[in-house]
Amino acid sequence: MTSIKNSVALVTGGSRGLGKALVEELYARGAAKVYATARDPRSVTHPDAVPLALEVTDPASVAAAAAQAQDVTVLINNAGISVGARSFLDAAVEDVRREFETNFYGPLLVTRALAPVIERNGGGHLLNVHSVLSWIGIAGSYSATKAALWSQTNSLRLELAPRGIGVTGLHVGYVDTDMAAHVDGPKSAPRDVAALALDGVEAGAYEVLADDISRQVKAGLSGDLAAMYPQLSA
Repeated sequence: MTSIKNSVALVTGGSRGLGKALVEELYARGAAKVYATARDPRSVTHPDAVPLALEVTDPASVAAAAAQAQDVTVLINNAGISVGARSFLDAAVEDVRREFETNFYGPLLVTRALAPVIERNGGGHLLNVHSVLSWIGIAGSYSATKAALWSQTNSLRLELAPRGIGVTGLHVGYVDTDMAAHVDGPKSAPRDVAALALDGVEAGAYEVLADDISRQVKAGLSGDLAAMYPQLSA
């Protein structure tokens, strides 16, 4: 288990939305330092956070950020995008690739760069931000990227355990952020999700299911596909 108090964390996409809430919650729990990354580090507004430029799809940018964050013990892969590529038949292939580059390869590049750092610092924790859409394919390539990230996380958990690094996957439905601004429905508050996520990190949980919809969909994975996808019975 990893204590947040006195830890050094790095949060990708740490300037707004859930990432900003995670930065705030890390400091509230006594983190010694939090690197908040963004494409434009000037967008990081937390007074105590260390702004760090990072484009997760660019290996050179990832390497440069890792070189500046050699004291990290907790890595939170939060950065992600949705460009609306909801149809595998009609969406531009370039949009599908863009989502995979950010949502799957981005966390992979950052983890590969910082896992050795965390290990050298005596071990720590990795938190990957998934989605309820990791488990249900109703959002085109976004769902596919999150399903792939879930699989990546499960594999990394096995690889990193012998190196003293715990791994938690966070699953949540709509969060009240810019990405979900178009959604007219129930949304979780970012601060509530951040608190649950860090509870999971400190408890050494393998997964955090942050809302009812995530718990319901996860439970439905063992059932008949037609129950998960009522469109099949129409």
